[in-house]
Amino acid sequence: MAIKRPKGTEDHLPAGSPKLTLDVSAQAHGWVVETARRVLERAGAQRIDTPLFEEADLVKRGVGGSTDIVRKEMFTVYYFGDHGGYILRPEGTASIVRAFLQNGLKQLPSPLKLWTHGPMFRAERQQRGRLRQFHQVDYEVLGSSDALVDAEAIALMVGVVRELGLTGVRVKLGSIGDPEDREAYNTYLRELFTPHLERLSDDSRDRLTRNPMRILDSKSEDDQTLIAQLNVKPMLDFLGDEARANFDAVQGHLRDWGVEFDVDPSIVRGLDYYRRTAWELHHEGVGAKSALGGGGRYDGLAEQIGAQAVPGIGWAFGVERLLIALEAEGRALPAQAGPVVYLAALEESLVPAAAAAALAARTTVRAEFAYRALKPGTAFRDAERRGALFAGLIGSDEAGAGTVQLKNLRSAEQFTVLLSDLPAFLHEQERAHLTPLENA
Repeated sequence: MAIKRPKGTEDHLPAGSPKLTLDVSAQAHGWVVETARRVLERAGAQRIDTPLFEEADLVKRGVGGSTDIVRKEMFTVYYFGDHGGYILRPEGTASIVRAFLQNGLKQLPSPLKLWTHGPMFRAERQQRGRLRQFHQVDYEVLGSSDALVDAEAIALMVGVVRELGLTGVRVKLGSIGDPEDREAYNTYLRELFTPHLERLSDDSRDRLTRNPMRILDSKSEDDQTLIAQLNVKPMLDFLGDEARANFDAVQGHLRDWGVEFDVDPSIVRGLDYYRRTAWELHHEGVGAKSALGGGGRYDGLAEQIGAQAVPGIGWAFGVERLLIALEAEGRALPAQAGPVVYLAALEESLVPAAAAAALAARTTVRAEFAYRALKPGTAFRDAERRGALFAGLIGSDEAGAGTVQLKNLRSAEQFTVLLSDLPAFLHEQERAHLTPLENA
């Protein structure tokens, strides 16, 4: 066909599609989001949704002008005169903090735990698991700077992926200290890299002035070679007493809870609003760039976007990348239940009666019907293909008596049920026959 989906996007497909993999399965995406919802809401998180586009200035000030997101990857969707433009959101945190401030959510009990999910947009080079429109699950906590909140956030991120059945994950934990620690480290990096300016990539030369820590995240092989040769000291060597105590406390809580992690001095995170706790969640199954997601503390973000300080911490993971990791481990989707009943008329004039019975049954269970008259054998085969628990037949005798003939396709039991009793009967049969997984 002539018109295709935009480069860097994916269609989320129904079960049985010929090109189906977990990362493009609509069912798989829904499964991840529902699992995250269940885990996070057990911990007291509440759902929040923000617009897909925001004022460009929110992202420029919130995410940071030195980041690749702002300098290279923003999708501008509207521009008029002196207006700074609207952009498709590249991440969720700045939007959630903006919503917290604008809507007076500070009045709610603190700390406030929020979660969301949905598409994000970055104009970057397409590859599997790294798309221009990708999907994230996002968790944020606003109103507390306690190390216990940091540790709980990390534990919840691990809890979500464990609930999905993913085993080969590891937390890489670091800290980027307080603003004064970060400035001391940036001063050190400027002094270290300046004599080697000609060996740095163009991007890293620019970062040397704006935010030298971003050089350590460079994708340039030449930059990474220089970093290794200079034996660059880690940010952890520059932590002040308070940031060090906070970092130690976070580690202590995680050890107490049995959450495994590795202290990784190279963790600096890519966004300008981070401070203190920072971490990434990695899995070998997604390839060389093994991060599924990450998070960190951002106590200065509210001030960067023009409000009073509000402490916050949060994380996000990419749904597509997580599903690739699950597929690499051979994890299959939970069995998807078919309809509880598939109803078919034996005569064309009775098709509306089968449809009416199905609509009534839908008040309690999932019900489908045939749109044309079928022979019994064909109706049973169609019901089995759909994964139905019951096949139901309505012929002239049943129509006259106001009944339906039901066959349990697992046990072969047969029942004659009044149409008026059908919703209640099917509801009880579903509870008795379907597994907890099918009922989930």
